[in-house]
Amino acid sequence: MKHRIEQAGPLGVSGVSRETQSRLAIYVELLLRWNATINLISRRDEPMVWERHIADSLALLPLIPEAATHAIDLGSGAGLPGLVLAIASGRAFALVEADQRKAAFLREAARATAAPVTVHAVRIEALSLPAAPLLTARALAPLADLLGWAERFLAPGGVCLFPKGRTALDELTQARAQWHMQAERVASPTDPAASILRISEITRVRQRN
Repeated sequence: MKHRIEQAGPLGVSGVSRETQSRLAIYVELLLRWNATINLISRRDEPMVWERHIADSLALLPLIPEAATHAIDLGSGAGLPGLVLAIASGRAFALVEADQRKAAFLREAARATAAPVTVHAVRIEALSLPAAPLLTARALAPLADLLGWAERFLAPGGVCLFPKGRTALDELTQARAQWHMQAERVASPTDPAASILRISEITRVRQRN
């Protein structure tokens, strides 16, 4: 299952099927409607939702391993990137969001778009799920903290995909004091200042006595 993101089209994304774009349009309409009462995305981002959020989430598609049949998305918020990736890829995603109102939005968006997701309205610390071959998180926490959760929820041989902004290199440097990992930094196709961290083979650094 290969995907290619090309230059943004009329809706801000291309390289996905018309059916997928139609389902994403349903999601975006619902997102903007709910955003009037629940803080799902910044109000100033609303006119740029396709470019700023949808295309940014879809940028992860080419980096998903073929063998990753399901995934866990931590701190899903408005469903970025987990719900968008579920719609576009057909893979099953567990969306983890502790805020009950945001979780309610995710359930309604999943129903409206027929996305293959389950919503877990619990804190990550209280989450009980089998490990998955793919872990995603966007704008959630510093990399060192994300890797602590990955230690629990990433299956052996699995991959983490973490979109990051200008701090990506600094976060990698800081995280290496606590974690061994294979890390690849991929330039974001939507923001020249951003990148996507593709991380695997995570083990904790043993402290010397």
